[in-house]
Amino acid sequence: MIISTYAALLSFFYIYLSFNVIKVRRAEQISLGDNGNATLQRAVRAHANFMEYVPIALILLFLAEYQGLASHYCHILGGALLIGRVFQNLGIVEKSLKYRQIGTIATFLVIIVSAFVLLGRVNIS
Repeated sequence: MIISTYAALLSFFYIYLSFNVIKVRRAEQISLGDNGNATLQRAVRAHANFMEYVPIALILLFLAEYQGLASHYCHILGGALLIGRVFQNLGIVEKSLKYRQIGTIATFLVIIVSAFVLLGRVNIS
């Protein structure tokens, strides 16, 4: 299964985002909340943003692959999601609106295209 590979890669990226939050918490000695620390706020936001969008995108991609979406399309969508999430993280952590826009557009396109693929494959009885 192609999407399983992207799910695994995105899982590693999620762990990276988690460790980034831990690293900032340790460096700033903040165990709970963010104490108004902008660096910690950005790290937490990047982590949370990932969890807000990646699960639904992966579910849609899995279903599209399961319903027979051609492998090259699965790779395109999975790759776009992975690259989009990297850009999204860079945009949040480095305060780059351009990177955030690229990440958001890539993520939304994957979700929208996958949803349309699934709707196009539904048999109405």
